[in-house]
Amino acid sequence: MDERGKWYIKSKYYYSFGSSLHRALQRFHDSGDTGVTDAQTAIAALEETWIDAGYRSPQEMQEALGDGKRLLEKYVIEADKNIGEAEVLFVEKRLRLDMGDFVIQGIVDRLDKLPDGRLRVVDYKSGRQSVSSEEIVNDVAMCTYQLMASELFPEYTSVEMSIIALRTLDQAFAEMDPSELTQFKQDILTLGTEIINRDYETMEPVPKELCHDCDFLKLCQKHPDFRANYQPAEENIVAES
Repeated sequence: MDERGKWYIKSKYYYSFGSSLHRALQRFHDSGDTGVTDAQTAIAALEETWIDAGYRSPQEMQEALGDGKRLLEKYVIEADKNIGEAEVLFVEKRLRLDMGDFVIQGIVDRLDKLPDGRLRVVDYKSGRQSVSSEEIVNDVAMCTYQLMASELFPEYTSVEMSIIALRTLDQAFAEMDPSELTQFKQDILTLGTEIINRDYETMEPVPKELCHDCDFLKLCQKHPDFRANYQPAEENIVAES
């Protein structure tokens, strides 16, 4: 909390690292950015847009920058293999879908047009070593991207999901069939309706494993029962004492 009593989220190095890579890849794939066309210019773009927030030391930041350069260079060299015959339509494209009582929106890393008339939603993961089709179909965000793209771009026969693990360039693909997509849309409608109609004033926070990494943990700790039952993770005990 700052001096004005407002909550803020501390910067995290892995967010900065991922965002920096995304910015450089956006420029590389943007047909309007003629200055970034190869590994050398892509690395220069990474240096220009590098985010240094959240790192614990200048040395850690420099090591991350070096790591980012290596990943980016490998990606650019192998870019033709990753894209294949697809045509890049959009990079960092914001999608917004009206669901009636609420709106879902998000920014997709890339949208590709495939030769067979399908659309492909591409998502980069800077911290992943591998990815599988099963992981994609169980990823709520990716399925939501397929839903939004399907509704917003009906001229395409269908929408495929893909994740690229930037550290290894491992890539997987998946696609919900029409019946699965319909069911997923209904699930989102049900969940969204529940969220906007829930009585949050009467809810009491309950400690969970994911609490350790939550940016808003201090809000729940205001509740005496939560504070009494919450057990900090080992690595957080020293910092909180």
